[in-house]
Formats: sequence, structure tokens, C-alpha cells
Amino acid sequence: MFTLTEVASLNDIQPTYRILKPWWDVFMDYLGLVMLMLSIFAMTMQITKDQVACLPCLEDPDEASGPKPNSIPQQPTHQAATSAATEAPVLTTIPHITKDLPDEAVREIHITHQHTAVVAEKYVNQPQPTGVRTNLDYQQYIFVNQMCYHVALPWYSKYFPYLTLIHTLVLMVSSNFWFKYPKTSSKIEHFVSILGRCFESPWTTKALSETACEDSEENKQRLTSTTAPKHVSSEGKDESTGVNSSTPMLGVKFSADKPIAEAPSSMTILDKKDGEQAKALFEKVRKFRAHVEDSDFIYKLYVAQTVVKTVKFILILSYISTFMAKINFRHNCEPDIKQLTGYKKFFCTHNMAFMLNKLLISYMALILIYGMACLYSLFWVFRRPLKEYSFEKVREESSFSDIPDVKNDFAFLLHMVDQYDQLYSKRFGVFLSEVSENKLREISLNHEWTFEKLRQLVTRNSQDQLELHLFMLSGLPNAVFDLIDLEVLKLELIPEVRFTAKVSQMTSLQELHLCHCPAKVEQTGFAFLRDHLRCLHVKFTDVAEIPAWVYMLRSLRELNLIGNLSSENNKMIGLESMRDLRHLKTLCLKSNLSKMPTNITELSPHLIKLVVHNDGTKLLVLNSLKKMTSIIELELYSCELERIPHAIFSLINLQELDLKSNNIRTIEEIISFQHLKRLTCLKLWHNKINSIPSSIAQVRSLESLHLSHNKLESLPPALFTLPKLRHLDVGHNSITVLPPDVGLLQNLQHLAINSNKLEVLPKPLFRCTKLKVLCLGHNALTVLPESVGQLVQLTQLELRGNCLDRLPPLLGNCRLLRKHGLVVEDHLFDALPVEVKESISRETNVSFTSGL
Repeated sequence: MFTLTEVASLNDIQPTYRILKPWWDVFMDYLGLVMLMLSIFAMTMQITKDQVACLPCLEDPDEASGPKPNSIPQQPTHQAATSAATEAPVLTTIPHITKDLPDEAVREIHITHQHTAVVAEKYVNQPQPTGVRTNLDYQQYIFVNQMCYHVALPWYSKYFPYLTLIHTLVLMVSSNFWFKYPKTSSKIEHFVSILGRCFESPWTTKALSETACEDSEENKQRLTSTTAPKHVSSEGKDESTGVNSSTPMLGVKFSADKPIAEAPSSMTILDKKDGEQAKALFEKVRKFRAHVEDSDFIYKLYVAQTVVKTVKFILILSYISTFMAKINFRHNCEPDIKQLTGYKKFFCTHNMAFMLNKLLISYMALILIYGMACLYSLFWVFRRPLKEYSFEKVREESSFSDIPDVKNDFAFLLHMVDQYDQLYSKRFGVFLSEVSENKLREISLNHEWTFEKLRQLVTRNSQDQLELHLFMLSGLPNAVFDLIDLEVLKLELIPEVRFTAKVSQMTSLQELHLCHCPAKVEQTGFAFLRDHLRCLHVKFTDVAEIPAWVYMLRSLRELNLIGNLSSENNKMIGLESMRDLRHLKTLCLKSNLSKMPTNITELSPHLIKLVVHNDGTKLLVLNSLKKMTSIIELELYSCELERIPHAIFSLINLQELDLKSNNIRTIEEIISFQHLKRLTCLKLWHNKINSIPSSIAQVRSLESLHLSHNKLESLPPALFTLPKLRHLDVGHNSITVLPPDVGLLQNLQHLAINSNKLEVLPKPLFRCTKLKVLCLGHNALTVLPESVGQLVQLTQLELRGNCLDRLPPLLGNCRLLRKHGLVVEDHLFDALPVEVKESISRETNVSFTSGL
């Protein structure tokens, strides 16, 4: 047999789970415990006391006749006693009985006779017993009682305690099944654990206390504003821009005209361990929400167990009311045992009938109350959508207006917690707010990244500017704004960047890099950036990462946008707002455009340089370029162009054109460049050009021509008729002969014909006495002419990778040639005359010393 403690353990749950038990579940648990005690008490009474007492019914004439054989001997009757009393005096009148006896014997006989007479007289005078003779012995009575207990007693009277125990156990298990079921218990345990940590976290207390401080400050400001004279203009417009400061611009609503108030001291003083634990809690809450919000299994299981309890209550109540009338004290029994007792019918009494009846009434009352609680539970479940939970009240009472509403099992668990204590949900909501998480990150970040630490990371870049590069931080430390002499700020992979009003302290800041860093700026900080920032680089993967305030930086000179800017997203990136970039001179788009954005023409009055890096995506439409007449420099990289776009020929102010890494095979359209009178630099490198048309001679303004990394096999003589050509690069081709006409380029200063198939150099080449750089490496040259000594201005000579046996001694006449500018095999240099080597080396040393 089990004990009460063992049975009660079925209803026992972990103390932490009690926050998920509303008052009706707790009430039903107590009712279940009372019903359990009642059923165990009834079982104990039935096991120890339950029995019936039976007597035979003498309705049969055969049963009322004389004694049966083998029956118990009959006792003396009243008539026998009377006759014995009347016959006793006869003994005293018979003298012949005592005449021969001694006197003593006669006296004893008389005394005995008198005593017998007295006893007989008393017996005659006593009242005689009445009733029916049963002629049954004790063992027969026990047998009859047991037979009638099983035959005449209703089954409900015998098994009522056991049924109540089973029903109670089913109800108790149903109440707590969702805490034990594996698919729900793990989620519930995780939720309760996180909820307890959020409730006890110091960050929760600090965040709510900050909210209380902010509310008190707002109340003070409200009272002040109501008492102060209203002399402020209601227009609220910025004098410099004429834009209403209280209205959003380009979908951006600035936070305030003043910087965000500093956090109270309670917020700034946060133990590092507490901060790390709070960060971990934010991550746990985020993952738990993503895991639980996907299903509503916990909600369905709770509804199912509530329905089961309600159905169970209706079932119990229906059959108990039916069988309660069958619990009686008296029962008629007709067991088939006449051959054993001589009786057919028996009249029996059930000694536990009264007790069972009272216990049954009590149990019915408890079940009725239990059922009412079940019905209320069902009403609460279906009265409102429990799969949706709104933190609207918490948002109104706190400064965390971004706390999201939740759904499914997450919402249901929060509804259950509210029935216990709504303070749990309020504290839990702090860890659902991104604002709260950002504040925590800001406090931890500022504690870790101090001014001294940031100062040590400041370096000088190649442009001799003070530069700071921050990588993969949780935010932007406030100490950055104290670096007032910083010129370049690079931020990379920082998820939350916020420029406060303190950015106005950085008066030297000229260049800003935002690499995958969505940035927000306060209005005061924006005013400073708008007037001081000159160069901005924004790298992104999603269009949403581009800050909208970028297109309002009116003092910006250079803008670089690197990311996905496909044509279908052009309208989403705010290009229509570029009209506010009045001073923009350089625009770089590194993306995958299929056509040039039409809105870019709004920059035509002032845009000087346009760079498009298309990463291999074919640029099909360039008609919008025709209106960009102010462009001086145009670069179209990796645009898969097959010919020179005709739209370029309309850029009358174009000076430099770079069509690198395209798929251009022919350049017959090059004659049209004669209309571009200012074109001085043409870069057609890294293409598939196999020939240069003679019409190139018409482009007489060319000063620099880049045709390297193509498929050229020869150079037309017309190429060398360009009078202003100073830079010619035809390296990495298949050229076998350098025409003698190259000597006509009297202004040539840079000639690169490396990585070709030259075997001989024409002597007229060395008439180009202005040559400073001559790249002849990786050809098939066998001899370097002595005429090389005529190039007195030569500073760089590349000869490595040829078949030279020696270098001409007249190389020493190149007085500006230095050892580092001579790219040649070591054995060839060592073969030079000593005075030549010393001349080159000495000049190098002298130059180095003078440089020091």
C-alpha cells in the first residue's frame, strides 16, 4: 500500500514553475489534494470497517417447522419449568422415600427440594424472550454475511473509494501534465530559468530606475514649459536650411534638437560581470523567442488538458448522481445457499452506508467546485487571443518604446506569468528592447574603450593624415569624439553607430568610412557633418544600411557607394535626393548596375569625376551620360563593354577616360574622340583589342595612352604622329617590332613595352631624349644599343627577362639613372666597368645623403 506522501508527490511541481500557475490552477491543486485525502480516508474505512450483517427471513412454512436433524438441542421451555415446579412438593409427601434414611440425609433432601422450588418459581415469574428461531450457528452467519456482501451490496457501495482515488489521480496528473511532457517541459524550464534571471538581473533594476528618472525629468520640463512665457516661434525651422527641424527629412526623423541626456550615475556604475551576464541574457532571450514563437504546442497542450479535466468533471458528476441513490443501509439478499443454511432469503444491513453517503456528498461538492474552476479556466482561455501578447502598457510606462509584441507559445507563457505577477513581464520586456540592449552595450563599450586606449590606435596614413580604424565593436565609443585632431575615421562591421552632438568637437574630421555600419546621427551632429565632412565612403550589402542623411551632406566633395545598387533598387537608395549634394565633385559607384541611374544627371552641373566599378555585370544603358557634360574624368571598370559607348562622345569636357577590364575587341570609334578637344588620357587596358586603327592620329590632344594587357601584335605608324603624347604603355601584348617612327615622339617621357616579343630596338628610339622611364623587360632582346647613353634624363630602366649578354658602358652617361631604377640581372650589372658602377652607386649615395 502506498502512503499519502507518495500519492501527493504526483501533484508536486518545482517551486519555480509556480509562476506559471494561475489562481484557478492552484485552487484546483488544493481541491485535488482534499479529494485525495477524502478518497484515502474512505478506502481506509472501507478496508477496516466495511461489512454487512444478515438475518434469515422465515417466510417459508418449511422453515418455521420443528428442529432439523443435526440441529442444536433445544432449551427447556416455560411449560416444562412449570411442571417441574408443581411436581416438586410431591417428593415431600412420599414418606416411604425418607423413612429408611438417616436424619441428616433427610434434612439435605428437604433443603435441596426447597431450593429447587424457589428456582422454579423465579423462572416461572421471569418474562420469557420473544423472536424467531434461526437455527444457524456462528460460522453459518459469517458465511451468509460474506455471500450477501458480494451479492446484495451494489458495486458502487463497494468500489466508491477506489473510483474517487482514480478520478483524483487523473485530475491531478491532468493539471500538471504540461510541466512533465518532454516537448513542453524543456521549453518551460528554459523560460522559467531566463525569466528568473531577468527578474533578478541588476541591469533590469538600473534600466527601470533610469526610466523613472527620465519620467521625473519630463514632468519637470512639462511643468516648466507650462509656466514659462511662450515666446518661442512655432515654426521651428532651421535658419540655414529652411527645413522644419521637427519633421522627418527623407524618411529620417532626428531624435532631438539637443544631445541625448547623459545616463544617470546608476546607469554608468555597472559591474563588468553583471554587464556580461546581461549581454548573455539578451542573447538567450533573442534565441528563446525565435525558438518558441514558431509554434503554439504549449498553448494547445494546456487547452487540451483543461478540456480533459472539464470532460472528466462532467462524467464524474453524471454517474455519481445516478448511483448515489443506491447506497442504502438495508438490503434484501437471496444467495443460492439454501442447501447449506436452510434459508432462501436474508435481510442485511450495511454498516458503512451512512458514512459513504456523507463522503459521497462531500466528494460531489468538491467535484462541483472543481468543475466550476475548470469552466472558468476554459472561459479565460477562449475569452481573448492568448497567442498574442502586447507590451503596450510597458511601452507607455517606460522609455523602451520599441519592445515588440510576441505571439504563439511565447505570448501564452507571458499571459500565464501575468496571472501570477505582472512585474515579471515588465522586467522581462527590458530584455526584448533593442534600445535597452544598445544602452547596455554603450555603457560596457565606454567602460572598455577609454580615451587613452583610442589615442594609442591613431596612426598616420599615406596622405599624412591622422587616422583611426575601429573594427567589429558593438558601437561607437563616446571617447572617439574627444579626438579633436582626428582627420580620418574608419568604422567597419559596427552594428550600431550613433553620432551625437559631441561629434562637433572633431573640427579636423574630413573623411569618414562606414563599412557595413548602419549609422544614425542626431540633428545637432548632422549639422556639423553637413558643413564639415568632405569625403564619405559607404560599403554595404543591403540598401537599408545606407544612412538617409548621406544625401543631405551639402559640403561633401567625394562620395563612394560600394554595394548592391542594381537597377531595380535605384529608387530605394535615395538617388533622387542627390540634388542636395551641391558641392559633390567625385562619385564612385562600385556595384552591379545594368543601366546608369537617370537621377544621377541631377549632379551634372558640378560633378567632375564619375567612377563605375560594375564587377562583371554588363552595363547596357548609358544614355544618361550624355547630360553629364561637366565630367572631366570617367572610369567604367568591369562593365562588360564590347565597344566604346557613343554616349561618351558627348562629354565635351572629358579629359581622362578609363575603360579598364571590359570586353572591347575593336576601337574603330576612336576617331570620334577628335571632337573631345580636351581629352588627354585614354586608358583601354585589360581588354581584347587586337589592332589600333590609323584614325587614332586624329586625337591629337592625347598625352597619355594605355593599351597594355590586350592582344596587339603591331603598332601603326599613325600612333607615333601624336605630337603631345608623353606616356605610352603597350606592355603585355604580342608586339614583335617597334616601328622606327617611335623617334617622332619628341615629348615621350614614359614608354612601357615590356612583356612582348621584341628582338631588336630601333635606333630612332633613343632620339626621344625626354624619356625618363623605359620598360623593356621580358622580351627577346639580345643587344642593348650604345645609343642608350643619349637618354640623359632616364631615371628608370627595366631590362630583366631578356637575352642580353652585357650592358653597354655608355649606360654611365645616364646621369639620373640610379641603382634602384635599374632593373636588371645581377651578373649583367656586375659586368659593367667599375667606373660605371661606381658612378651609379656614388650618385645613389650622394642622393641618399642629400636626402637625409
